[in-house]
Amino acid sequence: MFSLPVSPRWTSLRRQFTADGYLPLPQLISPAGLTELGNEAGRLEADAVRRDFRMPCMDDSPRHMTTLGGDHIARTSPLITQTYQDQGVMRLLSSLLDETVVAVHEPVERHVLNVLHRPGDTHGAHTDDYPLALVLFLEAPPRPTDGGLLEFHPGRSDLAALDAPGTRRVHHQPADGYLLRSDLTAHRVTPLERPGVRRTVLNFAYTTPDRQGPTTTSASLLYD
Repeated sequence: MFSLPVSPRWTSLRRQFTADGYLPLPQLISPAGLTELGNEAGRLEADAVRRDFRMPCMDDSPRHMTTLGGDHIARTSPLITQTYQDQGVMRLLSSLLDETVVAVHEPVERHVLNVLHRPGDTHGAHTDDYPLALVLFLEAPPRPTDGGLLEFHPGRSDLAALDAPGTRRVHHQPADGYLLRSDLTAHRVTPLERPGVRRTVLNFAYTTPDRQGPTTTSASLLYD
C-alpha cells in the first residue's frame, strides 16, 4: 500500500519534521494502493455528509466540505482500517516524532474522509486534538492556482498566525502524503478556485500513549 522512505533517511526527516511541524511524503501511496483507496473513497462518498458552517470556537473559520467520520469508516471499510494500522507507517511515525506513536482509541477521531468538490469549498483555520495527522491524497487539484492548498505556519498554534508573515502554502499531487504536528501547528485548506476540480483526502490521526483524550474544542470529523 505504501512506498515508505528508507530507514537511513529517517533521522534527517525527523529533523525536518521537528523544525517545521510538517513533512511532505511525496508518492507515499503505491500505484496499486492509490487505485484501491480511490475506489473505496468513491464507494464511501455516497454516505458522506455535506457541511457548510463556521466554527465559533475557531475564530469563526469556515467549513464547506463533504465528510465521512471514522465511526462509519470503522464499521464499513476493512481496507481503510487495515491501512490505518499499517505497522511500517507506525514505525516511521514513531521515529519522526521520537516517541511511541499509537492508534487513537476513539473511532470517530481516528480516520476521516474529507472531500472538497465545489468552488469555494474549504477547511478553515484550526488545530487538532491529537499530535499527528497523516494526510493521504486520493485526488488533488492539478495546479496550485486551483486552490485546495495546505496552508500552515511553522511553530505557531494561534490561528491568527495564518495571516502573518511566515505562513507557507503547499500543493500536493494524488498519491502524496504529508505529516503534520497538527495540535501545535495552525493550518487550513485554501478554497477551491474553479469548477471541475476535487480534493479527496484520508486523514489519519495518531497519538501517544498518554494522550487518548481530546485537548481542544475542535469538532470531530473535520480534520485536515
